[in-house]
Amino acid sequence: MKKLINDVGSVVADMLHGLVALNPRLALVEGQHIVVRADARAAADRGEVALISGGGSGHEPAHAGYVGAGMLSAAVAGEVFTSPSTDAVLAAIRAVAGPAGVLLIVKNYTGDRLNFGLAAELARAEGIAVETVIVADDVALAARGEHAGRRGLAGTVFVHKLAGAAAAAGRPLAEVAAIAREAATALGTMGVALSACTVPAAGRPGFTLGEDEIEWGLGIHGEPGVERGRLLPARAVAARLIARIVEDLDLPRGERVALLVNNLGATPPGELDIVAAAALEALATHGLLVERAWAGTFLSALDMAGVSLSLLKLDEARLRGLDAPTTARAWPAIDGRVGPVRHVHLPVPASSSTPAPAASVQGDPFMQALDAVCARLVAAEDELTVLDQRVGDGDLGQSLARGAQAVQAARATLPAAPADALRELSAIVRRVVGGTSGPLYAAMLMRAAAALETSAAADAQAWAQALEAAIAGVAEVGGAAPGERTMLDALVPALTALQTALTTGDDALRALDAAAAAAADGARASAQLMPRRGRSSYLGARALGHPDPGAHAVALWLAAIRDAFASPAA
Repeated sequence: MKKLINDVGSVVADMLHGLVALNPRLALVEGQHIVVRADARAAADRGEVALISGGGSGHEPAHAGYVGAGMLSAAVAGEVFTSPSTDAVLAAIRAVAGPAGVLLIVKNYTGDRLNFGLAAELARAEGIAVETVIVADDVALAARGEHAGRRGLAGTVFVHKLAGAAAAAGRPLAEVAAIAREAATALGTMGVALSACTVPAAGRPGFTLGEDEIEWGLGIHGEPGVERGRLLPARAVAARLIARIVEDLDLPRGERVALLVNNLGATPPGELDIVAAAALEALATHGLLVERAWAGTFLSALDMAGVSLSLLKLDEARLRGLDAPTTARAWPAIDGRVGPVRHVHLPVPASSSTPAPAASVQGDPFMQALDAVCARLVAAEDELTVLDQRVGDGDLGQSLARGAQAVQAARATLPAAPADALRELSAIVRRVVGGTSGPLYAAMLMRAAAALETSAAADAQAWAQALEAAIAGVAEVGGAAPGERTMLDALVPALTALQTALTTGDDALRALDAAAAAAADGARASAQLMPRRGRSSYLGARALGHPDPGAHAVALWLAAIRDAFASPAA
């Protein structure tokens, strides 16, 4: 287990200390794992209903992240995935209670219900007005069944927000409680996990999943879900989650809803956005009107990879509650409004040249070699990815395969003249291939095109000159030299071998074979070179023993060209 903690026993205390240190609007109750609004007493004296929630830790930013004006007055933190004690909840009630009373918002877990419920009874015995609202928004479990009841999940954050807005508006305790209860019944959540989480005290994941397995309908305490299945595309995952929630809430077409796309802990923001887009598509197919939507980490399960989706039925009052201001750190700063995706169309540059005729599909050696290169790079995607993961960021295989596929898609419209075709290929690569590879290959193709245009004939000597110009372009754009562990360590030996073979009278095929062999040797030798350029340079000696992925790619496509010309069809 690898965790950025000091000690297993101090995780909660250290976490809350850091949270409060970064937010002057918050305070800690001395001797307790309780975060309160620094102005909680003043708010209570103004007649504001105090809101308290909490539960086991490990769900950050819940619950302490929602303490602030317009949301919670206090959050009680238990140990990781463990309900806080009755006395801790009672201490929180005493810390923030005023004449208007206290509302406890409790997720439907046995420990939370018992401890918050008993604390409420004790507080009432002291003369404090206390109401309790239970949130059970988990639609993966049947409403009735042989279980402890539907669990409280990320939709609880919606209840915090609506109740907090009502309390900030000065509503009495009975009304604030009613608003929270009605919201809880208008709410549904379901999640899916791609991995288990690791509780610090346990030191190992709560369950294991295969490479292509996911858990449907899980809770937030590291337990498995209600069903295990195969990994599906994000669009299919979102569609299934939305369909289950819509069915459970019996949402008719035209219903207004708010959407919460929640990160269970270890899901990258980019994947959340993909799921959000898919969820909005799914909601549109059900004819639902999405008035507000947010994606982010709202109520997590430690380091679990996965998401949950929550839907809240909306009316004007709830919409106003969601839009009401709050100082709670974890509530999104954006207003959650959604709309159609807009595109800005760029003007197309005017061209003064007459389009060159397209290349013939059959019988053109240049095009046959191009086809061979594209096929080789697409087939080598995984191979190049593995190489690049060892010494770089792992994107080379995907980048070159993407470029090759784009070239294949444009194959029938490429100009017949090789120089014109190379220039068009440069534009394609420049457009679709990012990272380092894109500009390097674009420069290579552009320089080769310029060199071919000045040649009297497109013979082997002309292509050798084009390769020389291409290599000069790579060196200039990339700022590299041979011996620095880059693609030049395959390109330069290939050029030398090609020129030597042609000078000594070898035919084009033998010269090309010599160039491909020299590139392969150069790529292998790059494994012993200390990296000076690119991401490998950050690894230093740790990169030794692994060939440079860019040089290996050069060896692959040069071999593909040789094989294409060696075939009888060429």
